[in-house]
Amino acid sequence: MAENTMYIVWAAAIIIFGVLEAATAQLVSIWFVIGSIAGLAAAALKAPLYLQIVIFIIVTILALAITRPLVRKFITPKMQRTNADRALNQIGIVQQDIDNINSMGEVKVDGKIWTARSADGSVIPAGSRVEIVEISGVKLIVKQEN
Repeated sequence: MAENTMYIVWAAAIIIFGVLEAATAQLVSIWFVIGSIAGLAAAALKAPLYLQIVIFIIVTILALAITRPLVRKFITPKMQRTNADRALNQIGIVQQDIDNINSMGEVKVDGKIWTARSADGSVIPAGSRVEIVEISGVKLIVKQEN
C-alpha cells in the first residue's frame, strides 16, 4: 500500500473507534483508539505494514491490560455497608413472639429492637435465639437458631 494510504487508514480507525467510544456508555473501544494512534505513529516513521499492524495489536493489548483493572475499580460502585447490613447473619433474641399471620414479632440485635418476620412462616416464641437471614425494608427476616 502507498504510504499516504496507511495514514488515511489509521486516521479513519482512530475516528471510527473514537466515535464508537463516544456512542457507548462504557469504555469499549478506547484501547483500539490508542492502538490506532500507535499504528499511525509507526506509519509516520515509515514502518512496514506488517510492523504497523503488530504495533497496533501489541499497544491495544497493553493498553487494555494496564488500564482495564483501573477502569473497573472506578466504574464499579462501592457498596458501603449500612447499620442495617451489620445485622445480617447475627444472632438476636426474640422480644415478642414472631407470628407472620398476625404481623407480630420483635427481635433485639446489637442493642436495637427490630420488627421481625419468620423466614419459613413458623411461629417463634419470645426468648428464642434467631439468626437474621435477610432484611426486607425495615423488617428482619429470621430463622430459629439450631
